[in-house]
Amino acid sequence: METAALGFRVHSGWAAAVVLCGPLDAPFVVDGRKIQLVKTFTYTFRQPYHTAEKMPRQDAAKFIRGVQSEAKRLALSALRSLQTDLARGDFKIVRGALLLASGRALPALEQILASHALIHTADGELFRDSLRAACARCGLPVQGIREKELFETASKVLGIQPAILKRRIAALGKSLGPPWSQDEKFAALGAWLSLSRQTVL
Repeated sequence: METAALGFRVHSGWAAAVVLCGPLDAPFVVDGRKIQLVKTFTYTFRQPYHTAEKMPRQDAAKFIRGVQSEAKRLALSALRSLQTDLARGDFKIVRGALLLASGRALPALEQILASHALIHTADGELFRDSLRAACARCGLPVQGIREKELFETASKVLGIQPAILKRRIAALGKSLGPPWSQDEKFAALGAWLSLSRQTVL
């Protein structure tokens, strides 16, 4: 089997996932898909902390736990499905990268719900945590990369100028076809960085 690396870029209720393989200087995309992390794709569940803000605190905590549990279940199911599909083509994911927002730790629920900025952060972190948990269950090491540092870090690690790197990432999507938006491009660059770590080990 040929080894591959996986990159995730998370949104509220879903994530873009891109798998790269091949030599570090010329990787190629072997899979790209959207992973849905809520069963009911509505604002209520996609923005769980925004929804919980309007509830009595006891109900809010229970609601958040429910969304967390469902997101972890859906993430695990999607990751296992991805692994199975790739195995049919003799590819095996061995490492992953998860793009992060601020990266700061969140306080208790009461404090989160008292701050609109923290509510936004917590919504994103809930879905990132579901992917972390799924990767752990599948024995897949996953590294967090701050999104705002992504291109700078990748440029240094891969030894490619940022402008050239952006063109290379844009070109990677041609074999896959649309969609190849910023979500897929960033997820692919995360996977490329993960691929670089894989080759070093």
